[in-house]
Amino acid sequence: MKDSARDWPLVSVITVNYNQSQVTFDLLASLRKISYLNIEIIVVDNASPNDNPDSIKSNFPEITLIKSSKNLGFAGGNNLGIEKSTGDYLLFINNDTEVPAGFLEPLVAFFQAHPDAGVVSPKIRYHHTPEMIQYAGYSELNPYTIRNFSIGYKEIDNNQYDTDRQTAFGHGAAMMVPRKVIEKVGMMPDIYFLYYEEIDWGWKIRKAGYQNYYVGNSVIFHKESISTGKNSPLKTYYMARNRILFTRRNSKGLQKWISLAYQILIAGTKNLLLHLAKGEKKHFKSYWNGLIWHLKNLGNENIHCNPPLNQSGR
Repeated sequence: MKDSARDWPLVSVITVNYNQSQVTFDLLASLRKISYLNIEIIVVDNASPNDNPDSIKSNFPEITLIKSSKNLGFAGGNNLGIEKSTGDYLLFINNDTEVPAGFLEPLVAFFQAHPDAGVVSPKIRYHHTPEMIQYAGYSELNPYTIRNFSIGYKEIDNNQYDTDRQTAFGHGAAMMVPRKVIEKVGMMPDIYFLYYEEIDWGWKIRKAGYQNYYVGNSVIFHKESISTGKNSPLKTYYMARNRILFTRRNSKGLQKWISLAYQILIAGTKNLLLHLAKGEKKHFKSYWNGLIWHLKNLGNENIHCNPPLNQSGR
C-alpha cells in the first residue's frame, strides 16, 4: 500500500485566479484536506485589477503564487503555472471548484494503468446542486459546426456514469495531463485566451497518439451557475471568434471550407439577427467583432502555433 509521499508521483495542481481570492480560498481549503500526499499547489494571479492576490499566499503559505503582469487569459495563465511546475502530472483545476478528500488518487492510478492516456478528467458535479452532473465526458466535435455536448449534463447522478472510458475531450474545469505529453505537444494554445483552448489541446494530444479519458470514480464540485450561466458579451465574442479559430487551426480541405461557410454565412447571420431582434446591442457588437477579428488576422502565422514548454521550474 502506498502510504508516504515518496510512494506517489508528484502532482502539480495549477489554478488561475482573477479577482476571486475568496473563491480561491475555498478551493485551497479543500485541497488541504485531501488524502493524496505528494502535491505542489501553484496559484497564478492573472493581473487581477480589483483583488489582492497576496492574501492568498498569506492565508495559504504552502502554495506557490505567481503574479502575472498582465491578464493572459485561461491558457496563458495556466502556461505560467506549467513553466513553474515540477510534477510528473499536472492537474489544471478551476479556482471555483472544491474537491473531496480522495479525488486525486483515482486520476493518478488511472494514468499509471493506462500509458496511452494523455488527458484525464473526473466527473464534475455542480457545487450548489451536488447531486446534479455537469460533465461525465464529452461527445465528439461536429467537424462543421465545431460544437459538441457534455455527457450527463444536468442529470441526477445515480451512478450511471461511474465507468471509466475514453472520451472526446477532457473538461477545462479539471483536467490532468502528464508532463511527458506536454513536452511532446507543447503547452495550451494561448491564442484562444478564453474558450476552446482545452478542446484544441485535447485534439492535438489525440493527434500525437494519446487518448482522452473520463474517470468516473473521481468527482469534483463546480460552482458555475446551472440556471443563468455566464451570458456576457465577452463570452459571446470569444465563442464566435474561437469556433472559427479552431477550424482554421485544425481543419483541412473541403471540410474546412464548408465549416467556415457554415459558421460565417449561416450561423453567423442567424446569431447576429437574433441579437438584433432581442435588442442585445452589446452581444451583436461582440459577435460581429469576433467575426471581423479573422479578417484582420488572415495572415497571422501565430494562429497555428502552440507555445513550447520552456520550463525553469524543474
